[in-house]
Amino acid sequence: MHWLAELPGSAKRVVLVGADTVFLALSLWAAVALRLETLWPPLWGTFYWLFFAVPLLSIPVFALLGMYRSVIRFTSLSALWVNCIAAFCSLLILVALLLPCGFKGFPRSVPAIYLVITVLLLGGSRLGFRAVYTRVAGANGSGRRVLIYGAGSSGRQIGIAFQNASEFQPVCFVDDAKELQGRNLLGLAIYRPQEVSHLVAEKRIDLILLAMPSATRKRKREVLQLLKTVAVEVKSLFPLDDLVAGNIGIQDIQEIRIEDLLGRDPVPPRLELLQSCVAGKSVMVTGAGGSIGSELCRQIGDNGPSRLVLFERSEFALYTIEAELRARFGDGLEIVPVLASVTHKRRVLAVIRAMGVQTIYHAAAYKHVPLVEYNPIEGVRNNIYGTLKVAEAALEGAVETFVLISTDKAVRPTNVMGATKRIAELVLQGLAAKGKGGPGTRFTMVRFGNVLGSSGSVVPHFRAQIESGGPVTVTHPDIVRYFMTIPEAVQLVIQAGAMGALGNGGDVFVLDMGEPVRIVDLARNMIHLCGLSVRDMENPDGDIAIEYMGLRPGEKLYEELLVGDNVVGTTHPMIMRAEERMIPWEQLKTVIDELDQACHTFGQAHVPKILLDTVDGYTPQCGIMDTIWSKKQGTKEGSVVA
Repeated sequence: MHWLAELPGSAKRVVLVGADTVFLALSLWAAVALRLETLWPPLWGTFYWLFFAVPLLSIPVFALLGMYRSVIRFTSLSALWVNCIAAFCSLLILVALLLPCGFKGFPRSVPAIYLVITVLLLGGSRLGFRAVYTRVAGANGSGRRVLIYGAGSSGRQIGIAFQNASEFQPVCFVDDAKELQGRNLLGLAIYRPQEVSHLVAEKRIDLILLAMPSATRKRKREVLQLLKTVAVEVKSLFPLDDLVAGNIGIQDIQEIRIEDLLGRDPVPPRLELLQSCVAGKSVMVTGAGGSIGSELCRQIGDNGPSRLVLFERSEFALYTIEAELRARFGDGLEIVPVLASVTHKRRVLAVIRAMGVQTIYHAAAYKHVPLVEYNPIEGVRNNIYGTLKVAEAALEGAVETFVLISTDKAVRPTNVMGATKRIAELVLQGLAAKGKGGPGTRFTMVRFGNVLGSSGSVVPHFRAQIESGGPVTVTHPDIVRYFMTIPEAVQLVIQAGAMGALGNGGDVFVLDMGEPVRIVDLARNMIHLCGLSVRDMENPDGDIAIEYMGLRPGEKLYEELLVGDNVVGTTHPMIMRAEERMIPWEQLKTVIDELDQACHTFGQAHVPKILLDTVDGYTPQCGIMDTIWSKKQGTKEGSVVA
């Protein structure tokens, strides 16, 4: 079969023509033999010429119908239909040859029998060749042996693609549907999910493919939990749009998305909330080139703003997001890139007035906990004063809505980053209370936890460590975090901001992050999904080790979303409103001025004290980590100054 498959196209056509010639003669003999019930019919002497004339006249017709242009090992139903037409044409040729003698001495039922046998031989030979070639190629090929989880339409489509590919070899199917179990699909058996471990060992499975793109995240998590004990790589088939369009193929195989392990099924957005502060308005996003900021820009652009202002201090990040958005929206959206810092109030105000900004999403912030711990002055400047300057510019520029992107690390923080974000929240609460009752800017804060795929996220970090052979480094065996996908978080941020715009301002909204996830469990799952095993005391011969490095500066074991217990629901099931203590603006202004003076004099010892006195629950995990200050003082990093 391999020799035949490797023949040149012209040689294959000669083989096919020869085979069809034999098949046509054989069909005619079989039809006569069946009709007269004898292997050696007495018609040989009179009609022997038909056994030469019918094939000789039929083969050119077959060629005109394109029977010798198709690739036999990829024979489809449409090609089989051509075979039926070809057999009927051969029947007409036989009848035409017999008409001059008026079928004298020739059974009239033979042509009908001839048609049936010809269809079976022509079509059956091609299907048989395809089946044998696929089986032989699969048995001798070097492709990865694949178990397809899901025997539905997508599983069938990818199974067909695999059977015609050299890099993958489908071995069997697994499906949850009891009515399918025990049956065959594409010549492969369909098994129960409980048999996966046995199948992996018995059939030497190299890859498990999830062919269930329409399943919910909950169902996918259940399947992945079942598969995580099997040391075989798991991949998935995405996306749904390709399935609907019939474009499913080998190119659609992707790594398992980590949100299928962590997230829950997203709640459909409310269109009126998505568009309330965006549609037809001039919108500005600070930190537009960051993980959250860039996704904000995408979703805002999808909801019909009149203008989108990209405010970013990083030249490369601004260039990247501007190029992406222009390619995405073309001339349908006015995009204004602004290279500037949020700490420059006059620049912010000039942009607001020139662009007629009506809504601001303030995503610009320093968020990397250890880096801010090592650079506390810059953290205070960017996170606190950056928020203050943009908020003051928004008030002076008559901006309608101001939405702050906050973090769960602002709740009872153990690090400078969290403390600065909490004071940023207090700044907006104070400004909102100060101007309450007037027509001014409505300030809203939205607080949520970690997002998957952001800069600094553990997911790409773990994946890179696994690809390099490990070890995978985790700070602490008990550390837990909340996770949400960036698109889902941003979608909820926009909706929460619209809710805040409907009130008097100063609202703190908290997103439902689901259940917290142990980071070590995340690491283990990612290792298993790559087809590898964890090397530990129980399995010393495993592939990848997990090492514990200790908590980083300012890091704590778990994060919280609420300062207190006062939380109320909203009209959206994923968004809650927190009722938390605020500081009157006059009192907070004194704190801000004091912080400003400390930053001007590089009072690294004074800054933590101000934060400690201002932020509820702030318990610094370590001393002063500022490297420059430590060198100047001649002390070690992390020493505590009385």
